[in-house]
Amino acid sequence: MRRLFLSAAVASAAALALTACGTTEPAADDAKKTAEPITLTDATGAEVRLDGPAEKVVGTEWNVVESLVSLGVDPVGVADVRGYRTWDTAVPLKNEPEDIGTRGEPSMDTIASLSPDLIVATNDLPPAAVKQLREVAPVLELRAADAADPIGRMTGNLELIAKATGTTDRAEKLRKDFDAKLAEGGKALADAGLAGTKYAFADGYVVSNQVSIRPYTSGSLVGAVNEKLGLRNAWTVRGDPSYGLAATDVEGLTKLGDVQFAYIGSDGDEASTPFTGVLAEDSVWKSLPFVKKGNVHRLPDGIWMFGGPESMGAYVDATVRALTR
Repeated sequence: MRRLFLSAAVASAAALALTACGTTEPAADDAKKTAEPITLTDATGAEVRLDGPAEKVVGTEWNVVESLVSLGVDPVGVADVRGYRTWDTAVPLKNEPEDIGTRGEPSMDTIASLSPDLIVATNDLPPAAVKQLREVAPVLELRAADAADPIGRMTGNLELIAKATGTTDRAEKLRKDFDAKLAEGGKALADAGLAGTKYAFADGYVVSNQVSIRPYTSGSLVGAVNEKLGLRNAWTVRGDPSYGLAATDVEGLTKLGDVQFAYIGSDGDEASTPFTGVLAEDSVWKSLPFVKKGNVHRLPDGIWMFGGPESMGAYVDATVRALTR
C-alpha cells in the first residue's frame, strides 16, 4: 500500500556513521539541558518517562523526523532514509542516520541495536508494532494528522517532541516564525489582488498506466495553510478524517472549473508526475479551463506536504511565488 506518497522503495544504510549521529545540537535560544526526569503523556494517553532530555532518538515517520531535525536533534535512526532525502529536501538530514526499514514496517532488531533513549512513532504504525517498540525503548506515540485541526496537530506534535528533547525554546521560535510566514504570505497575495482566489492543490501518481489524483481538502495540512493565506479551497470532495485527503481521476478535475491548480511531484519518483507525463496528451486534461489558461503550477520538489513548520513555510513561499509571478 502506498503510504502518504510514492517514495523511492529501498534505502541504503549508513552504519559506519553512527559516531556522527544522535547528538542534540545546542541552539542559542534553547533551554539549558538538565538531567531532571521528564514525564509526558502521548497521543494514546500513555505516560512516557525519560531520565532527561532524549538525545539518541529514532523516528519512524518522516513528519517526526523533520520535527527532530528542525529542533536541532539529529536522529540516530530514520525510516526509509532514501525516501526522506527524496521528498523532504526543505529540511534535510544533517547526519547519516541508520536506516531502520520502511515507515510501515520498521526493523525492531535494527532499532534495538541503536540503543535509543526515545522512539518517536505515529499512529500510522499498527498497535502491535508500537507494542514491540515499547519493549526496546520509551515510545512517544503521536497522532500523525487530524483533519479537524491540521495546523494545531502539527504544532502540538512539535511541542511534545521538543519537551522530550529539551528544545522547547526552539519549538516556540519555529511556531512564531511560521505564524509570521503565514501573515507575510497572506499579505503578499492580498496585495496582488489574489485574496479569495479559488485554488486546488493535489498530487498524483501512475499505477499500471492508470492516473490517480489526490485532492488536498480543507482538512489537509496544506489545505489549512492555503486558507490561512486567504485562498479558497476549490475541492468539493470529502477527505479522510486524519489527513484530509481524497481520491479522484482526470474526469473529476472537470468539476473544478476555472481555478488556480498546483501540485508537487518528485523527479526522484517518475510515477509521481502525471501532470507533466501521461496527462500531457490527454484530451480531458487539455480541455480543462485552468490548463488552457496556463494556471497550472508545479511547486518545487522536496517540500513534504505532511511535514512541520519549516516544510509549510517553504510551501507558503513556493505558493506565493507561483501565484504572483
